[in-house]
Amino acid sequence: MKHEWGKELRVPELILAREVYEIVGAAMAVQNELKANFLEAVYQEAMEIELGLRSIPFLPQVLLPVFYKGRELKCRYKADLLCYEKVVVEIKVMERLTSKEEAQILNYMAATRMKVGVLINFGDPGRLDWQRLVL
Repeated sequence: MKHEWGKELRVPELILAREVYEIVGAAMAVQNELKANFLEAVYQEAMEIELGLRSIPFLPQVLLPVFYKGRELKCRYKADLLCYEKVVVEIKVMERLTSKEEAQILNYMAATRMKVGVLINFGDPGRLDWQRLVL
């Protein structure tokens, strides 16, 4: 990529960019079809269908291991979706996302040693809200 003064700019490559792009594309399709005002379970099931239609590998409602000082705990986190065995996806239906929801998925990522998470909110009637988080 060239800057306007002719110098080449280095654009850092996003971790799992293609995978996140495909997950968000599936979420947009669900949002366009259902709009807002359904319960989270409806969006969860619709996302599972859409991911399947797009041949995106996923596991629903997966129990993720939690580690403490290198040891796996008996306690588990339940992620809404685990896509590509690398991306934790958390689905919400809220008026707007807060730092609490962001902290939740960051905790999932840190405890499970996953580097990328996607927080998707279907609660805004006019648009899909989503955040890509990286540890």
